[in-house]
This record gives sequence, C-alpha cells and structure tokens, in this order.
Amino acid sequence: MKNALSDSVEIIRYTIAADQQLAFEQDYAQAASHLQASPYCRSYQILHGVEEAANYIVIIHWTSMDEHLNGFRKSEEFGLFFRLVKPFFTSIQEMKHYTRLTGDWTKPDPA
Repeated sequence: MKNALSDSVEIIRYTIAADQQLAFEQDYAQAASHLQASPYCRSYQILHGVEEAANYIVIIHWTSMDEHLNGFRKSEEFGLFFRLVKPFFTSIQEMKHYTRLTGDWTKPDPA
C-alpha cells in the first residue's frame, strides 16, 4: 500500500458564476506556468462541468502531500500562482488531498 504522504492528488472543486468563468479560465491558464515551474508538481488538469456549467474541478498531482504543503506553498512559485487564483478562493467548494489506489489505466485509442 502506498504511503499517504506520497503520490498526492489534490482536488479543488469550484463553483464559478457565469460572468467570472472567462476570467477564471484565463487566470488559471496563466497560473499553470507556476505549477509547471515547480519541482513538486507532476501534472494538473482543469475540468469544466457540462450539465452544470458553474462547476470546475482542478486536479493537481504532487510529488507528495508534504512537498506540496511544505515545499510548493513556501516557494516563490506559490506566491505567483496564488496571486492569480486568489480572486476565486471564496468560490472553492472542496480542497482536499487524495491518494491514488488501483485501477489507474487508459484504454488505447482504437484508431
């Protein structure tokens, strides 16, 4: 079984009003460069709700929960990242860390 401090996945769920969605998407597009610059961030993904367009989910894969909280959050990259996404902080519905279990696969493209 994996250590809960390693291979940490952060899930952030947002509810963003229609008049703020373009700004949210643009600010996260800029903020992504600070995630990419961090040695603690493995990948990130932003999902936008189809049935409920106000819903967004940000998925960030960290090297570990400890390195996210004590490495990234104390880094220059975090300050630059947070400055861009801070206007949406009150729109967060959930911000939690998860550990991946089994069943992680991708079906090959049939083409």
